[in-house]
Amino acid sequence: MNKPAKLGRVHALKVVRVGNSAGVILPKEVLAKLRVALGDELSISEVPGGIALTRHDPGFEEQMKTAREVMARRRNALRELAK
Repeated sequence: MNKPAKLGRVHALKVVRVGNSAGVILPKEVLAKLRVALGDELSISEVPGGIALTRHDPGFEEQMKTAREVMARRRNALRELAK
């Protein structure tokens, strides 16, 4: 099993079999830092140098969808503002 993690330090997690899939066991300190519990959803995203694991926020996804639509419609105006 994975050993408890101390945040602020690099620690290794072992990939384990979960039914027909694979997963990692997150130490309780990581769950506390993410403010999640059993049954909660997490989001994973690519960031420079690796990945980020965050608590899932469906409201944020809707906001980003709207922002992308506005940016697509107002591309020229945003390009001018960026100068």
